[in-house]
Amino acid sequence: MSEEGMRILEVKGEKVPCLPEKSVTLDRCRFCAHSRYFEVNGIRMPSPARAYCSRSGATDEVDLKAVTRVWCDDMVGEGYRSIMSIIS
Repeated sequence: MSEEGMRILEVKGEKVPCLPEKSVTLDRCRFCAHSRYFEVNGIRMPSPARAYCSRSGATDEVDLKAVTRVWCDDMVGEGYRSIMSIIS
């Protein structure tokens, strides 16, 4: 699926299909530069990674156990990219 040029990843067992052959945990996904939004109880919330890298740096705490979908802007198949390389 695609919305606004993003992949919408369904959460299964607290993991998302980052690449076709590889799933990552939500704990790791929340630190990925590609994660844009996390859906909790039908509400899209900014990804913790995006909030951290933005000027405001503020977002509500994301309850990872309640996340049902993740909006990801990795449309070329790069896979997980830690924000640590961006902020350091």
